[in-house]
Amino acid sequence: MKIAIENVDMTYPSGKQALEGVSLNLENPSMIGLLGPNGAGKSTLMKLLVAGLLPTKGQILLDGIPLQKKEKELKEKLGYLPQSFGLYDELTVYQFLDYIAALKGLKNPGAEIGQVIRATNLEEKKKARIRTLSGGQRQRVGIAQALLGDPGFLIFDEPTVGLDPEERIHFRNLFSRMAQDKLVLLSTHIIEDVQSVCNQLVIINQGRVLFVGTPAELIWNAQGHVGVFEEAGGMEEEGLHITSRVNTARGVSCRAVADQLPGFITPVEPTLEDAYLYTILREELR
Repeated sequence: MKIAIENVDMTYPSGKQALEGVSLNLENPSMIGLLGPNGAGKSTLMKLLVAGLLPTKGQILLDGIPLQKKEKELKEKLGYLPQSFGLYDELTVYQFLDYIAALKGLKNPGAEIGQVIRATNLEEKKKARIRTLSGGQRQRVGIAQALLGDPGFLIFDEPTVGLDPEERIHFRNLFSRMAQDKLVLLSTHIIEDVQSVCNQLVIINQGRVLFVGTPAELIWNAQGHVGVFEEAGGMEEEGLHITSRVNTARGVSCRAVADQLPGFITPVEPTLEDAYLYTILREELR
């Protein structure tokens, strides 16, 4: 599967422009992390990819053919977890998944449902009504419905919200295994969720693509723009963005990113989070 997004704009009827000139190529197998602050345009882009919206300019091609002409084929291959996902509270977990399986036209729903219940660690809750579940358990049900039918294209919008650290690790590993023969798009603002599993990153902000490449390339771009210093009066300068403050025996140690590091800052090796913040900061300074 190859998806080409060509010079796409998206403007809502209210006049708000959510995306501007977005061009991307997505191809399986791949695990792509879609990063950006809240309101950057990530959810709008995903709605376009599932044919939930039509772009106001540009086009999206699926294997070289306009997406609207291949919408049925797309949805047969698609597993999608939107950020806001409605659940039927009076159904049990199993009943809800059985309903979704029927909508997807699965021929052997029992086996499929059992498989996704095991994959999402919901065995003990399969007979529980959804209204009794915790936020993290409800999120796992959302992930489970996306996995039904073994889709070749998976889109997850903030899938680890509400999950505890152990569950987040489990699902990051699950998504990584699936990406060995599928196209998986993981949208998040949590850098930890993409740093160890994604082979490609896309950063967007204010509706524009700022970066496309590997995690290593993103970190390389931030070399010489990240440093540490001991906080003291008058040391903060315009264009310097402090990313953390830590109390130490010598005082407050600060970590910062900047387009040009002041002389009082000691450069250090960037982390992926540093590189992401530098990419956003650099765009805002222009």
